[in-house]
Amino acid sequence: MTARIIDGKTVAAALRETIAARAATLSFRPGLRVVRVGEDPASGVYVRNKDKAARQVGFDSATIALPETTSEAELLAVVARLNADDAVDGILVQLPLPPQIRADRVIAAVAPEKDVDGFHPLNAGRLASGQPGLVPCTPKGVMHLLKASGAALPGARAVVLGRSNIVGRPMAQLLLAADCTVTVVHSRTRDLPAECRRAEILIAAVGRPEMVRGDWVEDGATVIDVGINRLEDGRLVGDVAFAEAARHAEAITPVPGGVGPMTIACLLENTLDAALARRG
Repeated sequence: MTARIIDGKTVAAALRETIAARAATLSFRPGLRVVRVGEDPASGVYVRNKDKAARQVGFDSATIALPETTSEAELLAVVARLNADDAVDGILVQLPLPPQIRADRVIAAVAPEKDVDGFHPLNAGRLASGQPGLVPCTPKGVMHLLKASGAALPGARAVVLGRSNIVGRPMAQLLLAADCTVTVVHSRTRDLPAECRRAEILIAAVGRPEMVRGDWVEDGATVIDVGINRLEDGRLVGDVAFAEAARHAEAITPVPGGVGPMTIACLLENTLDAALARRG
């Protein structure tokens, strides 16, 4: 079996086109502000890509760059100012933050209706209880990819490898809402390969390069690889050993070019949704 590739670049491009078309009909430009603290190179590249993508779809987008020495109180003051700014529909504080700043305090300070990352406790609670709210971008992107792949979700056995608040937990909630039968597995799970082999839909989000081997994948499964890891030789790989898994899977996402492009596209979708909800 040779797996069909789920092309995240193509799906993300189509979603961005739809967002741009919707934004063009509005009498205002949705406002997005990204707050970056420090000079982490990877974060810098990611933030620039977000800014570029937001402007391409017609948003009013800007990055607020703060020094590494910014205090927690100073960052909270910036967030409070953005919360009060009617021209701002979406606020994203780029993680990770320097050690002097508690990320949970900052996340909770963002107005829930402007929380386009979907990390605020209120939005997490809405997702867990099946109520509408802003959803974390990466899990939301995975759901777009599953739809594009043609995967039959109702009743499917879905296994989520990873239990982070950013991906694993919201991913499980979205799959439950789509009527999947969901199992969440992690580093303490007994016989992890056997649990993964039970999956018709396998979502890998652990941040460990090529942890999921080919014999962890059931023949005919759909595999979504959320991980992105840089090896010592400079190569980017996912959490799944791609070549091995592709011999068993029916469909699989590559790294790069799979989930990554969807995260930014879904940030734009969240920003548009937040703008429309805020402005009626």
